[in-house]
Amino acid sequence: MERDDLVSVVADRYPGMSHVVLCSDVTPHRLWVHPNVDLYLVTSAVAEAAVRRYQPRARVRVVESPVRPGFYDPPTQEQARADLGLPVDDRTVLLMSGAWGLGPIAAAAAALADAGVQVLAVAGRNVKLENRLRAVARHRPRLHVFGYTEEIPALMAAADLVITSSGDTCAEARTVGRSLLLLDVVQGHGRDNLQHELELGDADVASSRPAEMVRCALAALDRVKPPSPGAARFAATWETAFTMALEDIGLG
Repeated sequence: MERDDLVSVVADRYPGMSHVVLCSDVTPHRLWVHPNVDLYLVTSAVAEAAVRRYQPRARVRVVESPVRPGFYDPPTQEQARADLGLPVDDRTVLLMSGAWGLGPIAAAAAALADAGVQVLAVAGRNVKLENRLRAVARHRPRLHVFGYTEEIPALMAAADLVITSSGDTCAEARTVGRSLLLLDVVQGHGRDNLQHELELGDADVASSRPAEMVRCALAALDRVKPPSPGAARFAATWETAFTMALEDIGLG
């Protein structure tokens, strides 16, 4: 039983409790929508309609995707590169694909480094991927490997382009102010999320085949504009929306 489902089941026992669900996917799955939910927070009008497909009378509010505090206060690109020991003027990408590193990330990282790009490759919790990345990085000084790390805001700040699968990383990159190259590696709701990110703009899409990814990445880097200092989104926007949402259900 999912946590939201469990809360829904016991909601009648706690009449003073309010049940709020935040869903960042564009198409919420049927298993994520339950009775006894006081408010759904979603990040697109499409998601709002998807919730009401299963609960037609649901109370839903569209909000900007929240991210962790570090993304609202990133270092400048120059400072981030200096801290990482990267050349200030080299084109740099952050390559990652969720916490589990989906897709042929090691082969893509090697191909990008061979094309002359500084590559910050994050394996997340995928230990096998981290080992493969470290193996291909041995003779590639442009390839910099990270396992699971809390330094994603700084890595994004150092990059010109974020290459990733669709998901919460996209909201983080947009908050830091970086363009996206999306990997088409997750079917179902992942494909729906990808299409939505393309609709938001400042994003391109590539297959996970390394040669094609490199071609798309180089073209995207040619179009990237110099980053502005500071974050492109602000914590106050989310905090205001969340406060207004709570007021909707009498908790403000």
